[in-house]
Amino acid sequence: MNRENTQNAVGKVYLVGAGPGDPGLMTIKGKALLETADVVIYDALVSTSIIAMVNPRAEKINAGKRRGRHSLLQEQTTDLLIEKAQDNAIVVRLKGGDPFVFGRGGEEMQDLIKAGVPVEVVPGITAGIAAAAYAGIPLTHRFYSSSVTFVTGHESIGKYRPAVDWLAIAKGSETIVIYMGIHNLAYIVEELLKAGLSADTPIGLIRWGTRPEQEELIGKLETIVEEVEKSGFEAPAIVVIGAVVNLHSVLGHRG
Repeated sequence: MNRENTQNAVGKVYLVGAGPGDPGLMTIKGKALLETADVVIYDALVSTSIIAMVNPRAEKINAGKRRGRHSLLQEQTTDLLIEKAQDNAIVVRLKGGDPFVFGRGGEEMQDLIKAGVPVEVVPGITAGIAAAAYAGIPLTHRFYSSSVTFVTGHESIGKYRPAVDWLAIAKGSETIVIYMGIHNLAYIVEELLKAGLSADTPIGLIRWGTRPEQEELIGKLETIVEEVEKSGFEAPAIVVIGAVVNLHSVLGHRG
């Protein structure tokens, strides 16, 4: 599809953040759009309880991306959004967490604007904040941490110039939150240790954050990779590193 200046869109695309999974964390505006949408194009990590909010008459399309499994390529997804906006008033691009936090929402919005399609972003609660909160790990705390860095752990290992400067992150932040970091965890831990973080630095892994099946694995930087292998802990998960993880033992008791 030619994305250049289609200009004849009859509808509008909404990039809606679905939040981390708990349907109670969906924003009121996002829920209202789902209930009135003509088309909803959603990602793999959007929970079934969120999908259940969608207008039953709406066309629902799974465009989900999981490691090694792609329903639609990114370019195909954007072309589909442009196409659906030609014939439908409300097109929702439903993305896990927040569209602008490691969600490629910025790229999609750029392409839609370039194609002349009206578009609006509806923020959602990002998993890095929500999963940690549900695990009883405050990302900042007056006595433990006054800075936090959000970073992607999904990058190619061994390339000439890594996208993530782990040395700068280790030196510059008291709390580190890593998205999509499980598959590259051994590499990330090695880089952080080389950057000077103590082997005893607390680390918490939170799988399926905010959902009923949420589980946590708490450990130390030096031994966490071995613990992951022993326990079979898998993605999708958020990784939190820093002294605030120690508060999990006190605050991590969900009612």
